[in-house]
Amino acid sequence: MAKVKARVKVPKKAAVGEIVEIKTLISHPMHSGRAVDSDGNIVPRKIINSFTANFNGKTVFKVDMRPSVSSNPFLVFPFKVTEAGTFDFIWVEDGGQEYTASKKLKLV
Repeated sequence: MAKVKARVKVPKKAAVGEIVEIKTLISHPMHSGRAVDSDGNIVPRKIINSFTANFNGKTVFKVDMRPSVSSNPFLVFPFKVTEAGTFDFIWVEDGGQEYTASKKLKLV
């Protein structure tokens, strides 16, 4: 499997009360367990099954994923700014492997 790479886009600065757009992408093949390889063997299931975005330690967005989610899941969600802080993003794969990223948000 190719290297899994998590990417996030968070504005560097925003004003209190502003609604900003948070974008995340993780490079992941999302094998559903239904495909076969060139030799006819079933490719084992290995998907990102959950994603959580925390801001200053509080969960602000969470989603559970299923095998029908496409490769390289791209998620976008709004966030209303109330204070400066840090976003922590966590993707969890079958088997418990975690991929993380963090970004800071400053006030204007």
